[in-house]
This record gives sequence, C-alpha cells and structure tokens, in this order.
Amino acid sequence: MAQVPSDEDFWVFGYGSLMWNPGFPHVETKPARLIGAHRSLCVYSFVHRGTEERPGLVLGLDRGGSCRGLAFKVKADDREAVVEYLRAREQVTRVYKEAVRQVVFADGCGHALVYLVDRAHQQYAGVLDASHQLEIVRHAHGQSGPNTDYVVSTAQHLRDMGVVDRHLFWLAEELEHHRPAVAGESGGNQAATQ
Repeated sequence: MAQVPSDEDFWVFGYGSLMWNPGFPHVETKPARLIGAHRSLCVYSFVHRGTEERPGLVLGLDRGGSCRGLAFKVKADDREAVVEYLRAREQVTRVYKEAVRQVVFADGCGHALVYLVDRAHQQYAGVLDASHQLEIVRHAHGQSGPNTDYVVSTAQHLRDMGVVDRHLFWLAEELEHHRPAVAGESGGNQAATQ
C-alpha cells in the first residue's frame, strides 16, 4: 500500500462480500466504479467457501471492463489495523494481488485499495460455464459457511444497489429455488471469500 500516504484517509473498494459485510471500521460508504476490471466468479475457494478437496467459487476482480461496487472510507488512524484485517481475510492463499486503483464516484474520482485476482495462481478458475459454476457452488462449504449463501447474499446486495448482474442473479435464483431445507440452518452471512 505504498501508494496511499499513511497520514491520509483512504478508500477500500468492495465488489463481493465486502459490500454486505466489510468487517472493518469506516466513516463513509458510497457507490463507486472501478475501471479496468470486472466482477467474475473466477476464484476457487479452498478455505472460506470450500476446501481443497471440494473447492467453492468466489468472486474476483478479473482484468477488463468495469465493476460497480461500494467504496469504504477508512480513517488514517485505522489504516494499519484495517490493512492487517484485509490481508488476513483476502490473502489467506494469496490468490489476490493488493493494489491501489482509481475509482469513480458520482461526484469525482479517488483512489482505493483493491484486491485483483492473480491469473497465474492455482485457484484462478477462469471462465467456467454456468452449469459448472452452479454445480460447484451448490455443493461447496468452507470455514465461513455454504458457498450458496455467499452467492445469494452478494446477488441480493447488488439488486439492492440497483446493479444488474444477470449471470449472478441467475445463479442465485437457481440456488434459492433448489436449495434443500436444513434444520437449524443459520443463514451463514459470513464475509470471507477465499
């Protein structure tokens, strides 16, 4: 994070579970668009939403296009603790590259800390067809709960924000309509992604 001065407030860009459960202190949240990367269900989850034996699928920022999400403003005084938290959450297996990128707000631009998928990493799934994604997500479960909950929660948050992601919406609908009822299921809205 050398590009963000340590004595200034900074932004963190969320595009998946960070949007609905950031898990760190922040003083402002606002819609933002990242140019040059898009939201994609392209990361095999070995920890939080799956295991190495039965990986799940989570979102990554893959190159090309743009992505609408939320930016969270973090006070400079909280910088060290927030970056440490994000690294522990996002960098468990180092499938993401930490970077600072420009984001666009309705009222201007700023720079935000982002986590971009590393295409050379073994957990990079690339582009999988929809039925394969559905099968993976439907059966995966990790330390943070069912993979289904992660996809459904993210899709719902995008709907609430007015962001249209037809593919993610289709997956969420399929998962919700064909999810077996489990006695005592708590919903599992945990934030972690990998």
